[in-house]
Parts: sequence; structure tokens; C-alpha cells
Amino acid sequence: MKILAVDLSTARASLAFFDGSESAEPAPIAAHECVWPNDRKNSGPFFENLQRILREFGLPTKIVVGLGPGSYAGIRIAISAAIGLEVAARAELAGYPSVCAIPGQDDEYIVIGDARRKSFFFVKIKNRTVAGDYELLSEEELRERIEQHPGARIVSSDLLPQFQSRVEQAYPLAEILGQLAAEKGRSFVGPPLEPIYLREANVTMPKPMMRGPNR
Repeated sequence: MKILAVDLSTARASLAFFDGSESAEPAPIAAHECVWPNDRKNSGPFFENLQRILREFGLPTKIVVGLGPGSYAGIRIAISAAIGLEVAARAELAGYPSVCAIPGQDDEYIVIGDARRKSFFFVKIKNRTVAGDYELLSEEELRERIEQHPGARIVSSDLLPQFQSRVEQAYPLAEILGQLAAEKGRSFVGPPLEPIYLREANVTMPKPMMRGPNR
């Protein structure tokens, strides 16, 4: 199986290609991987790296996309590109939470991040799986939750100087997403893929137009 893994959910983007996931290793080793600064206003580097990988290794048979939470713009670009490749290659398409693909040896860790509107998200990860729900918290509430886990590894892909003393900055890796995609028995999200939304969209729908009497 040829697996292409993509993550554009944070300020550090990554791609990984596994040219045959059957391996004697505990986890398959990527035949090619690349990591670069992710500018949501410029998707050029992503498509350049993707094109280079496809030229060298051909089309994938499975594509896995990191679904965040994170940059909706980046995640949507990744999903759109994956859908195009899914059609061209007749590949299997799957999505997985990016927060489960942060490098490290810990089986359990906590991810926090900026959820905008003066709020933060808090989520526990166990065995590369979201354990429980995503919690939306104020800054004060998040401090209290962090204090409840004095020995836990707490990471964030966002710059959060107000929590710097307890938080390690780390980013998801497409290589880990690809390794997870090669595991049997792990549950993934199937199409149609969408970014992980932490709250309902803040959209006001227009009221129906009032029609006057026919003249």
C-alpha cells in the first residue's frame, strides 16, 4: 500500500509518503517526508512539495489528512487536494485528528490551543486517540485545568506566552499520520472530510425577503 499523509493544520506543514506499508518495523518508515513553514496565504510550497513526491513515487493508494483542530484554511486546502488525488488515483481517503500526531514517546498527553474569541481548547490524547471531548475554556478555566494535571505533558502548536511555563510547543507530523493509517483496527473519518470544528460557525443567516402584494 502506498500512503500519502498530509497535515496543514498548523504553522508547520508536513507531507509524508510511504512506498509500501508492509514492514517488519514496529511502524512503517516514510520513503519521503518534508516539513516547512506553513503560510496560509501562500499554498505554493505545499503544491510544489506534493508534485515532487508524486513525480518520484507515483499515485498513492491511500491518503490520510490531518483534520485539526487548527487553521481551517490550511485544512481545507489539504482536503481539496486530497479529494482531487482520490479521484485521479482511485485511492482510499481518510481523515484523522492532527492533535493525535504530535511527536513524542508519551502514550498520554494534553493538547491546548487558541480557539479564538478569547477562548482555548483542551483535549486529552491517549494511544494516539482523542480521549473524551474537546473542551472550550476561558483563560482562567484553562489555568485551572492545567493545574489539575501537574505531571502531564502539555503541548500546543500555538504561541501561548501566558502558559509558557507549563506548555511545550510542538507540531503534528504527517509521518505519524501515515504510520497510524497503516495500523489495523484504528478508526478514521471517511469522506466527506471536514475540519474539526470546535464550535458552530458564527454566521447570521439572512431573513427571508418579504414579498409585497402582487400588482
